[in-house]
Amino acid sequence: MKVRVLYFSVLKDLTGTEESEIVLTEGATVGDLLTDVFQKWPALQAWDASLLVAVDQTYAKRNTPLHEGAEVAIMPPVQGG
Repeated sequence: MKVRVLYFSVLKDLTGTEESEIVLTEGATVGDLLTDVFQKWPALQAWDASLLVAVDQTYAKRNTPLHEGAEVAIMPPVQGG
């Protein structure tokens, strides 16, 4: 299945892109997606403990299942200012 992944803020800088399309096996979860993303962009792994992830505009946990055409947003922690 294909999912669309959006990268925000410093994560966009680390990947060099605003979005990518990633192909995963059926039944894959957010955690599986992150493993794939960390393999493609190892610098993102440093952010692993603090990443926020949303699937179809709803915050998601690592065990959240993905579906064909899902939109996954990966964000650094929210900062005030």
